[in-house]
Amino acid sequence: MSDRNGAERTVTAGRPVHLALTLAPLRRGPGDPCHRVTAGGAHWHASRTATGPVTARFTQGAPDTVTVRAWGPGSAEFLDRLSHMLCLDEDVAGFAPEHRLIAEAHRRFPGLRMLRTGQVFEALVPAILEQRVHTVSAHASWRKLVGQFGDPAPGPTPEPMRLPPTAEVWRRIPSWTFHRANVDPQRAKTIVLAARMADKLEQAATMDHAAAAERLRAVPGVGVWTAAEVAQRALGDPDALSVGDFHLAAMVGWTLLGRPLDDEAMVEYLEPLRPHRYRAIRLLQAAGFAHKPKFGPRTSLVDISGI
Repeated sequence: MSDRNGAERTVTAGRPVHLALTLAPLRRGPGDPCHRVTAGGAHWHASRTATGPVTARFTQGAPDTVTVRAWGPGSAEFLDRLSHMLCLDEDVAGFAPEHRLIAEAHRRFPGLRMLRTGQVFEALVPAILEQRVHTVSAHASWRKLVGQFGDPAPGPTPEPMRLPPTAEVWRRIPSWTFHRANVDPQRAKTIVLAARMADKLEQAATMDHAAAAERLRAVPGVGVWTAAEVAQRALGDPDALSVGDFHLAAMVGWTLLGRPLDDEAMVEYLEPLRPHRYRAIRLLQAAGFAHKPKFGPRTSLVDISGI
């Protein structure tokens, strides 16, 4: 096929695959230059593989079937890893939650899969941007930096899309450019340090989950929360609990117990769900069960770019 037509592959699983829910964590907010969802339900994703850039269009026909058409030098590698990426090999037979809400969410959304892109550094940068700030601000920073430093994505994308910058490009972004993108010095420094360690970080994709988390946390500025956010997208870890999240413990407490929890209590309460704690959180969110009361006005957004 010509590059205009791309290459295509269809995978069929032994049980349902809910494509939209499964791919949702890849999208970093509205207007993500690396991820688009079109009106017909197709998901477009731009990425970098070891063999080169790729743009992939995901579509779903039957409930257990996903078709991907890909463009760019990395197409063959991306398509060869498709089943692996969508965790079609995962075994959830042992996942039998006792809490009625989690059990009901699992019954409603049996097609929710984990994600195993294998692109560790690619998942790490936006997670670092989301540290200690409003998600809205982090997504705006991501759009600005990728728009400025990412290359055009290959293929006939529905609108202009960008590839995530390479580690070498991230490493060379000046501090004042991060500042103009509303990224404080600490997060900027962490991204640059991670970029210098990118080759070692990519090895986490071949490790068990515990060793991978340890490798990620070897980067100064990367803690439990950030390592979990990467594991959720790049490593297919169904147990990667985002401990330290500003909202998560309270949400879990109010949703499952009708009262707030702190991180320590949340970890203790969810222990029986190991190794599927993150899966349980995603199911509660997918079913619309996740909630917590609003006790006051939202914290104001902070913009340092003009200082």
